[in-house]
Amino acid sequence: MKNLVMEEKLKRLTRVHSAQDTALIGAGGYLSPEEYLLEDVLIAVSLKKPVLLKGPTGAGKTKLAETISEFFSQPIQSINCSVDLDAEALLGFKTIITKGGLSEIDFVDGPVVEAMKKGHILYIDEINMAKSETLPILHSVLDYRRMLTNPFTGEVIRAHPDFSVISAINEGYIGTTPMNEALKNRFVTFSIPYISGEHLEKLWQEMFPTAPKDLHILMLNLAKDLMEQVEQGMLSEEAASIRSLLYATELALYMEPIRAITYAIAEKLEDDQEKQLVLALASTWIK
Repeated sequence: MKNLVMEEKLKRLTRVHSAQDTALIGAGGYLSPEEYLLEDVLIAVSLKKPVLLKGPTGAGKTKLAETISEFFSQPIQSINCSVDLDAEALLGFKTIITKGGLSEIDFVDGPVVEAMKKGHILYIDEINMAKSETLPILHSVLDYRRMLTNPFTGEVIRAHPDFSVISAINEGYIGTTPMNEALKNRFVTFSIPYISGEHLEKLWQEMFPTAPKDLHILMLNLAKDLMEQVEQGMLSEEAASIRSLLYATELALYMEPIRAITYAIAEKLEDDQEKQLVLALASTWIK
C-alpha cells in the first residue's frame, strides 16, 4: 500500500504550479499519535476519497491537512464554515469588470471551483457549523461523479485528477449540528486524538528548543494531567487542547507560568470549577 502513496506523490510532484498557488502549499509538521494514522489518511487521499477528520479542538486536524498538502506539494484551498456560509462563498460570485472601456459581467471562482479546476486540496474546516441546506450543493463533488454544475453560470465543472477534499469537525461543540447522513456517507472518516507521551515531548522540543527545562516539565506533565481529567469526565475536551498548551508555553517564556496557563487555558472554560481544577493541577508542578 505504501507504493500507492508514493506513486501518487511522484505524480503530483510533476505538476507545475504558479507562484501564487505554490504559496498555498501547507507547512507540514503533523506528528501522528497512532502508528498508521497519517499513512492511512494518505492512502485515502491517494484513492481520491473525501476524508473527514473528527476530533476535539486543538488536536491538529488543520495541521494534518497542511501536512498532506506539504507531502504531495499540492496547494490547499480553505473554507471556514459558519452559519453565514452560502453558495457564493463556496462557488464564487458575479462581478462587473471593465474591458476596453466597456463593462461586462465576469465570474470570480470560489474555493470549491478553483480547487476542482486546478487540482488543489479543498479543506473544509468545521463543516458541521454550516447550515444543512448549504452543503447539498457539494454532493456531486464528493461522490464518484466528482463534478459540479455551477448554478450561477451553468458551467459543468469536472474535477482535475489531483483534486482532493478534506473536511474537519469538532463534535458536540456549541453552534455545531449533526451532519446530514447523505453528506457524512460520502466521506472516509478518521478520529484524530490529542497527541501525548513521546510525540508530545518531541513537539515541545521542536517548538521551544531553548525554553527552560522546568517549563518543559511543567507543560508536559500538565498536558498529561489534563488529558487524564478529560478521560475521567472531570474536564471538557477543550481543556486539554494541544493548541492552548502551546499558547500557554509561548506566553510563559515572558511571564509567570500560572498566568500564562490562566490566559491560554483556564479562562477559555465556561465552568468555574473546571477553571479552578486546571489551575490546581498546574500549581502542583510549579516550584
